[in-house]
Amino acid sequence: MKKLVIILSLSLVLISCKTETKSNGKINVVTTTTMITDLVQQIGGNHINLNGLMGSGVDPHLYKASEGDVTKLANADIIFYNGLHLEGKLVEVFEKMKNKKTIAISNAIDKNTLIGSEYFASNYDPHIWFDIDYWIQVTQFVVDQLSEAVPQQKLIFQNNGNSYIKALQELKSEIETAISKLPQENRILVTAHDAFNYFGKAFDFKVVGLQGLSTATEAGVQDVQKLSNFIIEHHVKAIFVESSVPKRTIEALQAAVNSKGHHVKIGGSLYSDALGNAGTTEGTYIGMFKYNVNTIVNALK
Repeated sequence: MKKLVIILSLSLVLISCKTETKSNGKINVVTTTTMITDLVQQIGGNHINLNGLMGSGVDPHLYKASEGDVTKLANADIIFYNGLHLEGKLVEVFEKMKNKKTIAISNAIDKNTLIGSEYFASNYDPHIWFDIDYWIQVTQFVVDQLSEAVPQQKLIFQNNGNSYIKALQELKSEIETAISKLPQENRILVTAHDAFNYFGKAFDFKVVGLQGLSTATEAGVQDVQKLSNFIIEHHVKAIFVESSVPKRTIEALQAAVNSKGHHVKIGGSLYSDALGNAGTTEGTYIGMFKYNVNTIVNALK
């Protein structure tokens, strides 16, 4: 019933907002995840009106549009979302917005290079932001989309994009240096769900998630027991909770390991599907990445 109310509300808002003009002459841009919001802010700056739907600690796999979101979406000139089924609950809303320019940032990436999903046929791992090279491609893609929408600001968007790409390249170099201090045999990353596969591929980690690619997939007793045996067999020193996923499953995993006479610590909380609080270092993509890597390296070395 609630879903029907939201969809009907969307239809009414679309009609009422169709002729609405922007008071400051800037285009209205709506983004879904915090990672995308940060990226678009880096490029668009104060030359766009930016509204992000999701905040810190929000799980995009389970996120449902509120009536307030419907208004934001209806007033948008451009909507940037991740795609690859990350925002699964928003698909129906996007489908009702045929007159809106909805752009999946994952379209910037050659799908032949993406990690396939063993859980869903013909689908891909949507956590593309954990490959910095992918994020550089996405940055250029967003620059191009904004430049097409507001050609008079094209030079500004391009300059901002070039500066941000340079910062991302520097981030990658810094991350590689930090990880080089961690012996290869210690590079086993056990987390709440499979959000870090692209990170593992880029930086040579074996990544194991207790849940699947989507947090909608619940971990069962057998999953916990199987992973606890893996941790013991490979002498894993630490496992990690995630800021956007309840920590009870990782705590259950730790208890299962400890009950078998092997100690494993919780190495900290990692940012996976959302950035940290706005206004903090971890509230930016670059700050989040540095924090995650420092947390991982310090716990596993």
